[in-house]
Amino acid sequence: MGRAISNIKLGVFVMGGLLFLILLLYMIGKNENLFGSNFRLRVRFENVQGLTPGNNVRYAGIQAGTVKKVIILNDTLIEVLMLIETRMKPFIRKNAVVSIGTDGLMGNRVLNISPVKTAAELVEEDDILASKKGIEMDDMLETLANTNNDVAVIAAELKKTIHRINSGNALWSILEDENLPAHLRASMMNVRRATAKAEQSINAIHGIVEDIKQGKGSLGTILADTAMAVNLNQAILKINKVGEDADTLAHTLHTIAGMIQQDLDNGKGTANLLLKDTALASNLKSSLDHIREGTEGFNEIMEALKHNFLLRGYFRKLEKQKEKEAKKSSL
Repeated sequence: MGRAISNIKLGVFVMGGLLFLILLLYMIGKNENLFGSNFRLRVRFENVQGLTPGNNVRYAGIQAGTVKKVIILNDTLIEVLMLIETRMKPFIRKNAVVSIGTDGLMGNRVLNISPVKTAAELVEEDDILASKKGIEMDDMLETLANTNNDVAVIAAELKKTIHRINSGNALWSILEDENLPAHLRASMMNVRRATAKAEQSINAIHGIVEDIKQGKGSLGTILADTAMAVNLNQAILKINKVGEDADTLAHTLHTIAGMIQQDLDNGKGTANLLLKDTALASNLKSSLDHIREGTEGFNEIMEALKHNFLLRGYFRKLEKQKEKEAKKSSL
């Protein structure tokens, strides 16, 4: 009887050890940090993309902890509880960003904590970190499918274009034209000539600009000579002054013409007498006739005196003196 009880106790002890070993192996498989201290951090996502408890948490690519729980808060928000090793606490700050990734191309889901370069305080227990939407495999596949569709459309259009080229004669007639290479060479020669002429023109313009900068030529002298600039300014000022004087003179003449017109209209003034008084005009004409007659008589008297034997020598002397003066002026 006692031996049976001992066997039962031994069996219970073995079963308990086996259960403890199984539990220990399970916890190790879940990456539970059983022999080290840790603290909790939280992050919230709209879609955890298949993340489950026990998945790894990495900080800057370094293993930092595991996922403890995935909690559904509402229909659009899911909270993930992370167990982070205490040794990482001095490095993780409150502005760090968490994203969901994969361990390899088709591996398990992992949480990646990425540091931000801006300054912030260190995290504390149960802090909620900001999240960032990661690249999902479904989105990649959908994008790849759209790309494949676009490539198929482009290939179909390219096939139609090649078919049109093959069925048409215009392009082939151009390619089979034996004179085409000669025409192309002639065109290239013309282009080279035009380019050379353009280069010569540019060099000539550059030379002209350099001469102007150095004060050469008329334009260079005008631009570089300060004395000429002063003279030009003075000339412009004088031209402006002449223009002002011309305006003043025109205004004065306009005023005088207005006064003369007013005198003519009123029948007064000297202008009216000269232009409209017939008696004065007759007197002026008679006076001019008398002056002309007196001048003619004076000329006859002078001609008679020239032939007088008493004054003939005097007049001859005057003529000789005039001839000498004419010869001197001609020399």
